[in-house]
Amino acid sequence: MDLRGVVVLIIGISNDIGEVLADILLKYHATVIGTFYKNKIKKDYETIKCNVINEKEVENLFNYVKSKYSHIDVVVNLVGLDISNDIKDKSYEEFMNVVSVNLGGAFNIAKYASIYMERGTLINMASTDGIDTFNPLSLDYAASKAGIINLTKNLALRLKNIKVCGLAPNWIDTKNTLSMNPEYLKAELERVEQTKLISKESVALKIMEIMINDDIVSGTICVMRDGNE
Repeated sequence: MDLRGVVVLIIGISNDIGEVLADILLKYHATVIGTFYKNKIKKDYETIKCNVINEKEVENLFNYVKSKYSHIDVVVNLVGLDISNDIKDKSYEEFMNVVSVNLGGAFNIAKYASIYMERGTLINMASTDGIDTFNPLSLDYAASKAGIINLTKNLALRLKNIKVCGLAPNWIDTKNTLSMNPEYLKAELERVEQTKLISKESVALKIMEIMINDDIVSGTICVMRDGNE
């Protein structure tokens, strides 16, 4: 597989999955551009600071990438915020911050992808929490991911020249997950009937599959349940 000439914009490249995905794409000679918000990384691709809830920054990002590289073929939205606490302790500001970053950010990205992409693929990171593995401590996160699934399906109806898909994984072996209290994580895996954490590499490869497999049509939400699958 040769992705030479394919321009991929990864929103949130500084997280675990973004770095793994970028490394795989580079092996296949894709042009990779990534965004970060706080944690800048130094890699063999261009990185740009962008706050996804700032519409002007998102517009400037797409305008810059399109101007420099002449086209954008794939946009992968990996941005995600989770503030885990009980509803009695969760403030309205915390709830809206999670929804704003996760769902509002996805809207901003989709809006400017629709403006600056003639064709290509837009992939949104959802979660099984937006489908059925609910956790009361992360009700705002789950609500935002359910919104991303709905947004993805609506975008697929509207954007005829762009394949819009979602990816909804269960627990992944990210640094954040592995830093959790082991007993809590074990209980969560048992609760959602997950026998093994999904690897970052598996998630990145699923994103690649969505990019290149024409049998995965616009509007599809690809669900990843278990690391043994």
